[in-house]
Amino acid sequence: MTTSTSDVILARMMALHPKIIDLTLDRVWRLLDALGNPQDSLPPVIHIAGTNGKGSTLAMIRAGLEGAGKTCHAYTSPHLARFHERIRVAGALISEPDLTAVLDECYEANDGEPITYFEITTVAAIIAFSRSFADYTLLEVGLGGRLDATNVVATPRLTVITPVSMDHEAFLGDTLPKIAGEKAGIIKRAVPCVVGPQAEEGLDVIEARAQALGAPILAFGQHWHVWEERGRLIYQDETGLLDLPLPNLLGAHQIQNAGAALSALRALGEGETACEAAVTRAEWPARMQRLKQGPLIEAAPEAELWLDGGHNPAAGQALAGVLKGLPRKPTHLIVGMLNTKDILGYLGPLAQMADSLTGVSIPGEANTIPGEDTARIAANLGVTSHVASSVREAVEAIAAHTPRARILICGSLYLAGSILRENG
Repeated sequence: MTTSTSDVILARMMALHPKIIDLTLDRVWRLLDALGNPQDSLPPVIHIAGTNGKGSTLAMIRAGLEGAGKTCHAYTSPHLARFHERIRVAGALISEPDLTAVLDECYEANDGEPITYFEITTVAAIIAFSRSFADYTLLEVGLGGRLDATNVVATPRLTVITPVSMDHEAFLGDTLPKIAGEKAGIIKRAVPCVVGPQAEEGLDVIEARAQALGAPILAFGQHWHVWEERGRLIYQDETGLLDLPLPNLLGAHQIQNAGAALSALRALGEGETACEAAVTRAEWPARMQRLKQGPLIEAAPEAELWLDGGHNPAAGQALAGVLKGLPRKPTHLIVGMLNTKDILGYLGPLAQMADSLTGVSIPGEANTIPGEDTARIAANLGVTSHVASSVREAVEAIAAHTPRARILICGSLYLAGSILRENG
């Protein structure tokens, strides 16, 4: 693959600051000021934070708005196969010339000062969005919320907080209320906030923050409800009831994500056309994605191959729920994770659903858990375990003894990205 100009600039940016998370907004404010404060010229912003589901919820909101004829900028992270995935300008992935131009502009304006990769690339996205027309700008928080690089818009149109659970404790706090407090940092004075399902102790923190700022809350279980009934999605709020198809994104947890998206769309004044598009047209790669092409399919042509990038205990529970809802067949996991994650918490729910687990190391990631360690932890959970030097080797071994198996590759977005680069 030929190295693009943007790849060269991105590599240069990586060297500007140690690859250590250092939550502060000072560097972002400095660079934005040097660039004329483009965050003040964005189309109306919908800002989305949470531990799980924020990417899927954003995808559904975007699908709904676009289904109603609106145009949307969208910023998400991390990317899977190419950096360009992070920045959608008026619905389309940013072009290579435009990405190169805004990255160069940010690099020059930063003038060699320390700044993180995420911070400077977030500013590049903001510049791109500020210079193109769209009806809305959708911003997904990278980490936390209060001190995240995306939290620079004084008055968004709407904020959304998806379910909050334990994750990134070293940076956000070691209790659920502390983490919820960081997520609630995106709430702004008098700006409505859609709140997905929360543990009571987390919801208390979010509600207190909203009350202090006079921000109207639209909370699951209070102001809106969503459930599955007879193979349909039923949503109800004070505006009325919606009877819609189930989300095309698989899993019971996507019902709740859809509910948050529908609540957001209603708060924006959108009608049933947008709501139906949200659940039927959304696409979000590496969230229980069925692989249909590439070398892995060729290695196991009769098998079902699935890919998922979830990586914390809540994601493990959600993924186990998806597997439980599928028709029963031999199910084999191929798992690679980072050593910053709670592997035992992630694998616990999945262990009950697997006929075997093969541990792999994530290619090119220094912080990968060795495949041997993953297999050992799975074995301690009672799962028949193996080790492979690559995902391809694991797929071939599974297909050799169970050709029609269901094979799920999971545990990390970094692993998912490596798979999509070869099988996308």
